[in-house]
Amino acid sequence: MGDLKKKSDRLRIIMLGYMVRGPLGGMTWANLHYLMGLKDLGHEVYFVEDSDSYASCYDPDRNVMDSDPSYGLKYAGGILEKAGLGEHWAYYDEHTSRWHGPCAEGILDTCSSADLLLNRAGVNPLRPWFMEIPARALIDVDPVFTQIRYLKYPALMEYAKQHTAFFSLAENIGSNRSSIPDDGLPWQPTRHPIFLDAWPVAPRRTGGSWTTVMQWKSYPAEEYGGVSYGMKSESLTPYLDVPKHSGEVFELVLVGADSPRQMLTDKGWVIRSSREMSGDPWVYRKYIQQSKGEFSVAKQGYVKTRCGWFSERSAAYLASGRPVVTEEAGFSDRLPTGAGLIAFSTPDQALAGIEEVSHHHERHCKAARALAEEYFDARKILPLLIEQAMETAE
Repeated sequence: MGDLKKKSDRLRIIMLGYMVRGPLGGMTWANLHYLMGLKDLGHEVYFVEDSDSYASCYDPDRNVMDSDPSYGLKYAGGILEKAGLGEHWAYYDEHTSRWHGPCAEGILDTCSSADLLLNRAGVNPLRPWFMEIPARALIDVDPVFTQIRYLKYPALMEYAKQHTAFFSLAENIGSNRSSIPDDGLPWQPTRHPIFLDAWPVAPRRTGGSWTTVMQWKSYPAEEYGGVSYGMKSESLTPYLDVPKHSGEVFELVLVGADSPRQMLTDKGWVIRSSREMSGDPWVYRKYIQQSKGEFSVAKQGYVKTRCGWFSERSAAYLASGRPVVTEEAGFSDRLPTGAGLIAFSTPDQALAGIEEVSHHHERHCKAARALAEEYFDARKILPLLIEQAMETAE
């Protein structure tokens, strides 16, 4: 690794993420697991976000998407303070050419001396100050669709190639287990870390609802090579009658104005608004912990390719001691199923999994937490990610 620091050293790490522009509970935790985990491991970690050039800031109070980061800056500041990182973040607003946050004045110097950049989701531009960092890792959180976009759009591929290491939540990527289109980049599989200290086991609730949080259509389906890769809306269709046939209570926290709420209500689903948990990630955590378990589907593109993706949200359910019954997307090639985590590929399998968990709920709750501790602990996942990222640096 030349003059790069060893994996055991305390590193200065810049994490590019999405919190100011997307001030929602689930999105926030997706960043916090990395940030809190890296801090716990003893690294000097900074959260940095960039407005990019378009109107990218969501304001839940006004329910608008524009270029004003005021809501998100206040939100992120409060959340990061509570997470113990209140002095370690900055936001660059291209629209005004201004830095915001407690590190605004010194962030360029911090970047110039940083050892590692973790670019989660690739939703921030790589400015010149980030290119000074020797190890730059891209973390793909939307496999299949990421690879197709890089194949279809040369500018996005050029963006990706500015990184020195490539990681994907598709744990079957690069293997004959999956049919993910090959974009030629040297992807390595990783798994989303869960900072378990922030997700303690909650008291078991036998009478709670099966819940999940989902976006009906994140974006239009992608096509490549004559094959269409769809969203959760396509995946849920075969399972619309699960509430009617199971006799259990199922709640959906739906994101997106295009969701067919009335149709889902008619099918027996209880619909909750995402606004109920948009202002506080700890409200989001409480909602998960008060559930009986999670019942969920995956994007059809994940399922069709058997990519090996597993939801960060589902891992948080497991950490809370909440069983997960979810659609198979190839994750059973890497994770044990049958206790705490049950995979299904048909409505009959889904109903059988729900019945099994309901009849042996305590056993599955204990198994769920054990799975999280064995397979999703940030203290196990992040050191390996850092080691691999540093080894492939320039």
